[in-house]
Amino acid sequence: GVLQMKQRLFMDLWSLKMPEGLDLEVSHHPLTMKCVANLVIAMQRLKGHGPESVLSTGFRDEHLLSIMLESLVEEQEVFERSSAPPPHFSRTGRLHCSLTDGQKRSLVLVQSSMELHAMLLQGGSSSRRVHLNMSTYVRPVAGAEARPVALCIKDTNLYLSCHKDGEEPALHLEVVKDKASLQRIGAESEQLRFLFYRRDSGVNLSTLASARFPGWYISTAPQDNRPLLLSQEGSDCELTFIISWYLLTCEVERPAQPHGCG
Repeated sequence: GVLQMKQRLFMDLWSLKMPEGLDLEVSHHPLTMKCVANLVIAMQRLKGHGPESVLSTGFRDEHLLSIMLESLVEEQEVFERSSAPPPHFSRTGRLHCSLTDGQKRSLVLVQSSMELHAMLLQGGSSSRRVHLNMSTYVRPVAGAEARPVALCIKDTNLYLSCHKDGEEPALHLEVVKDKASLQRIGAESEQLRFLFYRRDSGVNLSTLASARFPGWYISTAPQDNRPLLLSQEGSDCELTFIISWYLLTCEVERPAQPHGCG
């Protein structure tokens, strides 16, 4: 049929171009462009070897095989890769706790100013102590000892966050209407203001460093009944907190319910 005619024409064409003493026979029709390309390149290579070298007594079958193998066209599959997703922090669970500084001062919410103050509680005033939900996260890059956390006043939608007031960062209480929006926090996003790196230095002793402003820590002022603030190491503020846990096990976020409470 047509296939045999094309095959015969191909043989006749390349037989005219073959070095004297060699003939070309195609035993089957090439099935792929790779086969056609290999054949054409091999013929070109053979043309480069003059009739003298091909017909010389030193030219053997293995020389012909070597010429053919050198002409092979290697296929490489190229896959288009989509751009990698931006790094993010993923929430994994939630812990209930309270914080006490080195002077045994507890955190109290002052409604009039919407601030957390550190003060020494005595007797029946212990009920004023603020309890926190500490949401835990997985870092985009593993291996670091500090653990990313977000801090929310229990039974509210008030989260601790870091903003710049003037030239220096400051600590704020910020309303988060949709807690599910903090399920995943982009490493380069504005939501990074809600994250702190918790580094433990003892059984219950921890520091809480701002993820958005490295080197700045949640701290308490030397004076009593002053707002919680951000300070750097070397200041006269208390940077280390005693964490009292109210549940020994954390509430783990379930994949089937990714929008749990923060």
